[in-house]
Amino acid sequence: MILREILLDHYEYPHNHKLTDSPDFREAHMASESCIDDIRVQAKIEDGVIEDIRFDGRACTISTASTSMMTDLVKGKTIEQAKEIMDNYFAMIDGREFDETILDEAIALQGVSKQANRIKCATIGWHGLEKLIAESEEDNDGK
Repeated sequence: MILREILLDHYEYPHNHKLTDSPDFREAHMASESCIDDIRVQAKIEDGVIEDIRFDGRACTISTASTSMMTDLVKGKTIEQAKEIMDNYFAMIDGREFDETILDEAIALQGVSKQANRIKCATIGWHGLEKLIAESEEDNDGK
C-alpha cells in the first residue's frame, strides 16, 4: 500500500516537472507508439555532473512517477553515479538482481517487471536520460 502511495504522489505532484528554454540544457523527446506517453526530458550536464534535470509532457501514471523519481535520484550526481543508478533500475525492471539501496523510492516500481505491457512506461524517461548522457559523452569524447 505504501508503494502505491509513493507512485500516486509522484504522479499527482511530480518533481522537477517544468521545462526550460535555457540553452544550457540538452533535450530528449521520447514518445511511445503504443500509448499516450509523450515526454521531453531536459538535463544540464556540466563537467560530468547532472546539475539539473527536468521533464514535462503527457504520460500515464507509471511514466510520470518513474520519471519524477529518476530526476530526484540523478540530480547532482556524476554521470558515473547516474549510470550505476540506471543500471540497477533497468535490472529491477527486467526482474534481475539489483541493489535496492541506491534506488530509493523507485523500488515502488519493482512490480512492473511482472507486467510486460508497462515496462515501456516505466523506462521511457530513463531512456531519455540515457540518450542525453550519451550525447554529452559524445560531445566530450567519452568523458
